[in-house]
Amino acid sequence: MTTVLPIPTVPGTAAGAARSSATSAASDMPTTTGPLRLRDRWGRTADDLRISLIDKCNLRCTYCMPAEGLPWLHKSSLLTAEEAVRLADIGVRILGVKDIRFTGGEPLVRHDLADIIAGVRELHPEVPISITTNGIGLDKKVDALVDAGLTRVNVSLDTIDRQAFAELTRRDRLPQVMAGLAAAKDAGLEPVKVNAVMMRGVNDTGAADLLAWCVERGYQLRFIEQMPLDADRSWARDNLVSAAELRERLSERFVLREDPAPRGSAPAQLWEVFDRASRVQDAAQDAPLAADATPLGKVGIIASVTESFCSACSRTRVTADGKIRSCLFSNEETDLMWLLRGGASDEDVALGWARAMWGKPRAYGSDEVTLNDEAYVQPERTMSAIGG
Repeated sequence: MTTVLPIPTVPGTAAGAARSSATSAASDMPTTTGPLRLRDRWGRTADDLRISLIDKCNLRCTYCMPAEGLPWLHKSSLLTAEEAVRLADIGVRILGVKDIRFTGGEPLVRHDLADIIAGVRELHPEVPISITTNGIGLDKKVDALVDAGLTRVNVSLDTIDRQAFAELTRRDRLPQVMAGLAAAKDAGLEPVKVNAVMMRGVNDTGAADLLAWCVERGYQLRFIEQMPLDADRSWARDNLVSAAELRERLSERFVLREDPAPRGSAPAQLWEVFDRASRVQDAAQDAPLAADATPLGKVGIIASVTESFCSACSRTRVTADGKIRSCLFSNEETDLMWLLRGGASDEDVALGWARAMWGKPRAYGSDEVTLNDEAYVQPERTMSAIGG
């Protein structure tokens, strides 16, 4: 069961932990003295804000929610457009947020999405604003979203096989997703990123085909290891298609070279993608790339399970009902909605937010337990209810 915590007033409350093994680089609970930042006990600073706008979705992906859907939040429980803009403003202006992403559920289901983006853009012309979407209806809305201030888009697409897509999403809507991707490209959103979750025995054999399709169209594909955030709770490590396995499979068809640019806190390890003919010596498996080889594009691999990047995490998440999720895998969250609707000042909201993030667990929702431990407990909220 998800535990909703009060705004902490003493160090460690938000994580339910009085342990003091955290790094000394972050030794003090945030206070009203000095500039506020979203720092935690482990020395990390969150400056990448994810705001979920709705828990509803028009697909039923098997790794996300059951076929019949979930009990949706009542409209009165959702962040209003004004509240979403206010949170984004507080994040940027007071807490040092540098990047904003609106998620769901499916954010395109919100009729006021363009208004929300425009509201943030008016206040902060310089901040990147992106959305994560399944792409359905994007072709009809992308121009208005770009006019409002949208700068980037991530589209979820796990396969280009229509039958596999219908089985995986429980909806036969692949053409609409492809139309959305093409429209985003035409609208000048660069790079257009494609998020794909590989599942053994479902779509994993099509990984190389999906990559070829993406680089041919100028999309940047990002493979994501399946995480234990499904509503059916059927996730099993034995069925996981790991990043290492993906790299091996892709290397049978392409040459991958690690991107030279610093990764920073980005979850995806980027690889330059070359045609196998780019190798010298008749494209031998271990031959070096030709000196004049030009990459077809790039691919990212997010090894969220097997190659943890928790130590560099820079995310702070707000759910569609105004809860702070300091960690995607956490079973605890802190309610900001009562502050937003209770007359609190922006400074008070920021302080509550900062104190909630102070208690961010070390990794995978815990200071001690990892995904490999039998004691690991899957979060009650699914990915659709948290926001990616």
